[in-house]
Amino acid sequence: MAVIKPRTLSGFMELLPARQAQFEKIVDTLKRTYSLYGFTPLDTPIIEAAEVLLAKGGGETEKQIYRFSKGDNDLALRFDLTVPLAKYVALNYGQLSFPFRRFQIGKVYRGERAQRGRFREFYQADIDIIGDEKLDIMNEAEIPSIIYKAFTSLGLERFLIRVNNRKILTGFYSMLGEAEKSGDIMRTVDKLDKIGREKVRSLLTDELGLDDSKAGEILDFMSISGKNTEVIAALEKYRGRNEVFDIGVDELKAVTSYLAAFGVPEDHFAVDLTIARGLDYYTGTVYETTMLDHPEVGSICSGGRYDDLAGYYTDKKLPGVGISIGLTRLFFVLEDCGLLNDDILTAPADVILFPMTDDISAAVSTATEWRKRGVRVQLYTENKKFKSKMSYADKCGFPYVAFLGEDEIRAGAVSVKNMNTGEQVTLDASAAAELILGGIAGRADGRIIIG
Repeated sequence: MAVIKPRTLSGFMELLPARQAQFEKIVDTLKRTYSLYGFTPLDTPIIEAAEVLLAKGGGETEKQIYRFSKGDNDLALRFDLTVPLAKYVALNYGQLSFPFRRFQIGKVYRGERAQRGRFREFYQADIDIIGDEKLDIMNEAEIPSIIYKAFTSLGLERFLIRVNNRKILTGFYSMLGEAEKSGDIMRTVDKLDKIGREKVRSLLTDELGLDDSKAGEILDFMSISGKNTEVIAALEKYRGRNEVFDIGVDELKAVTSYLAAFGVPEDHFAVDLTIARGLDYYTGTVYETTMLDHPEVGSICSGGRYDDLAGYYTDKKLPGVGISIGLTRLFFVLEDCGLLNDDILTAPADVILFPMTDDISAAVSTATEWRKRGVRVQLYTENKKFKSKMSYADKCGFPYVAFLGEDEIRAGAVSVKNMNTGEQVTLDASAAAELILGGIAGRADGRIIIG
């Protein structure tokens, strides 16, 4: 039989055990954080009927989707977690309580060209708050605190949550008489960080047909900056010229006014009028989060307010606000930048227990008792030489190794070696368990990101 060369497809990430353990710690931290704010977990199918996923698709979405047939069924892999959420809420509307707050961490698939840091299969970590007909602005004000809590819990300190309101932009472009082009202008201006002021000006004039004075006015408006209070004060000067603009300013003031109460330091939050988000379904507050020391990475968490989540699936109006973290890409960036904490405990167990006698019943009993006390134990029973056993323990990164031989059994004790210091002691099983739990406490609970 021919041997097939093992390979992983381009754009799909597989991790070695220690890195996978780090990834899982990030996932667990995000789950705990989202739960603190009253979000319920949700899981939706990876495969859906193509017509369901593509209801609001077309264009680039349809080009990137993984689509296939099984029998008479036209199927597709989900390309984000938002569209399946829309279907889920519409389908289960009568059984859900609103506002419906859910978090979901799962894989999505996009058949785009794989590049460094861009994947075809990747995890997203999403939260959304869905209202029934209405959704109070305070939900939009709470989102930055969740972003702040999530990243600081992971250990990331140097980041900035940038926020804007699409109504401000829509209203401003209407003041200029360019309401019909507002969506195109937003998508163009959203490129400011990537291509710069002059290239954006060229796109506004050459491709969108704006005269040079309007393009300049737009770019001057986008350059309004300073402290949050200063930006809002500058916006107040435009008040009274457009109703949508005025509503946007009021909403932005509401979001920023509760920052301190929600526990977000002002140096982690900035009003940025250049933020628009490229998707047209955003209608209010929009968010982007960037790493201050790695601006080249772009947004690591983004989202915003939308007013018609499930319009393709139901006639009920279901407004919402949500954010998404591209988790696989973020993990790749953290690893690439050397920001993963390699001192954190990633071993499959806290201790590996080596029976040193033919009769392993005492070792089985000890392992069982330790597990009852919350110690993660791997019982090693392979018939290998002692050197091979210790090599295995070292390679897997177990913080402790325990030996149970005839001397220990007669004494009602167990020998435990700290693999970091090399210190070895012989204690009764209960004291040994306490030693192990105390030794791993700091490493097990440490933050996954360094600074």
